[in-house]
Parts: sequence; C-alpha cells; structure tokens
Amino acid sequence: MSLPIIISIVAALGVMCLVAAVANFWRDYSGTKSLDDRLGRLAGTSVQATDAPSLLRDPMRESTDSFMDALLPRLPSLKKLFQQADFRMDPAKFWLITAGVGIGAALLPALIGLPFYVPILTGLIASTCPILYVMHLRNKRLSKFGTQLGEALELVARALRAGHSVAAAMQSVADEMPSPIASEFGRVYEEQNLGVSLDLALRNLSERIPNLDLKFFVTAVCIQRQTGGDLAEILDKIGYVIRERFKIMGMVQALTGEGRISGVVLIGLPFFLLLIMMYLSPAYVSLLWTDPRGRTMSGMGCLSMLIGAIAIRKIVNIKI
Repeated sequence: MSLPIIISIVAALGVMCLVAAVANFWRDYSGTKSLDDRLGRLAGTSVQATDAPSLLRDPMRESTDSFMDALLPRLPSLKKLFQQADFRMDPAKFWLITAGVGIGAALLPALIGLPFYVPILTGLIASTCPILYVMHLRNKRLSKFGTQLGEALELVARALRAGHSVAAAMQSVADEMPSPIASEFGRVYEEQNLGVSLDLALRNLSERIPNLDLKFFVTAVCIQRQTGGDLAEILDKIGYVIRERFKIMGMVQALTGEGRISGVVLIGLPFFLLLIMMYLSPAYVSLLWTDPRGRTMSGMGCLSMLIGAIAIRKIVNIKI
C-alpha cells in the first residue's frame, strides 16, 4: 500500500473519530444541567452522594492503591464512566491498555519507515479507540435503561397498590425485569438493606444514571416520603409522560432522518471520491499533499467538514 493511501485513510479515520467523540460529549452533557440542579434542590439531592460514607465495596477497584494511581494521579477519573457503561475494569489498567495500544499503533508505521508524523497520527487515533468503545457501551446501556424505565415505574406503582413498600416494589423490578434496570434497582434495594437510607440510595442511583425521567422519579419519591400523597398515581403519570416522550422522539427521528442521512453523505462522499480519484488518476490528486497550497486546502476542507458535521448534529438533535 502506497504512502498517499495510508495518509488518506489515517486522515479519514481521524476526522471520523473526532466527530464521534465531539458528538457524544455534546449530546450527553449539554442542555440538562440547569433542570437537574433545580430538581435536585427541590428533592434535597443536590449534595453529591460521594460525600456520604458508603457501606459497599467499590466494584471498580480491587486494591486501595496501585502503581498507576501513584504515577499518574492527575489523570481524569473513569470510575463513573465505567459504572454507567457496566465496564468492569480498574481505571489504572485501562490507562495502561490505552497507552499500550497507542504506542503499539505508533511503532508499526515507524518500523516500516514512514515519515515521523504518520506514527504520531496513528498513535493518537488508536489511543482514542478504547475510550470511544467504553462511551459506546455507556450510551447503549443508558438508552436501554431509558426504554425500560416506563415499564419499571408501572410495575412499582402496581406493587404499591398491592400494599408493598417502595423498597419491596424496587425489589420486584430487580426480580422481574432484565438488565440494566434490574441491576440498578436491585442495587438500591441492597443498599437500603445494608443500612443506607432509601433517599440516599435513590440519590446514588440518580448519580449513576444521568436520566431526566429517573430524576423525576427520585424527586417524587423523596417528596412523597416527606409530605405524603398517592405515590402510585404520581408514578403512573410519570410513566405516561415517558411513553408520550418516546412517541414524540420517534416522530422527531422520522422527521429529521433526511438531515441525518444528508450529514452522513456530506461527510463520507469527499473521502469516497478521493479514494476513487486516487485509483483512477493518482497524479491528479497528489497535489493535495505534495503542494503547499494543496495541503492548506485539504486542512481547511477537513476543518470545514468538522464544523458542518457539528452544526448538522446540533440541528437534528432536538431535545424532548
């Protein structure tokens, strides 16, 4: 395989990984902070659950100290991300694997004798693959949790009408529904069995799962335990809101499908045409990386495509 083809493939993969990372972070962490803060203040859950002592063993860490923790103490913590993705690996080991993948991907083109910038690019791109994989698992698990929450709330409401307590109702969800909602509700039940108050256990759940509908559920339970009221009726209404929201989301997905497909085509078409032209007339397109003006045009084109992809993602990603 020739050097221009390798450079083109590396550039295409780099742009795709960068677009995916920016889109995932933008989608998950924008637009809901103020509403979550208001709900937290209303339910008294604005204090983070990590400030309270925990009676449970930390599932993300088998030892209290490690070589990587002492060597790289300033690396961002991945514990919460791993909990949300149900990815059972120590963060220090994950950093070691990420570094190993990046170094291995950089050594291969260096041994072949390619220019110095090719190993750097391949190393950086390969080192982002593990974190992108974990983020994919996280998004998939959170999405599945959101689709199960409406049915779970209906089950809790039926259990409450049958005379069960809130904790027993959550145990029924853990026994009768599949993962991930079964494991999360089961963890709440186990925490309150070990002496943690139900309010604190629910706060821990809302901290682990950044879901707006779950935040409504936790708020309703905390307020009902303080003031009283018909919790089963409240949960029925929350379940109805969740079902209607998913119905609207389906309509939005159908109406914005053309825009999403247009974004995919607009991003992928230039690289596809570049590969075709490299096969038909390599000398014609070689100016894009041999001539200084061609390199400038290629860089500006990739930057423009990245900005366009973010703009299209922002337009079609409608918050419900």
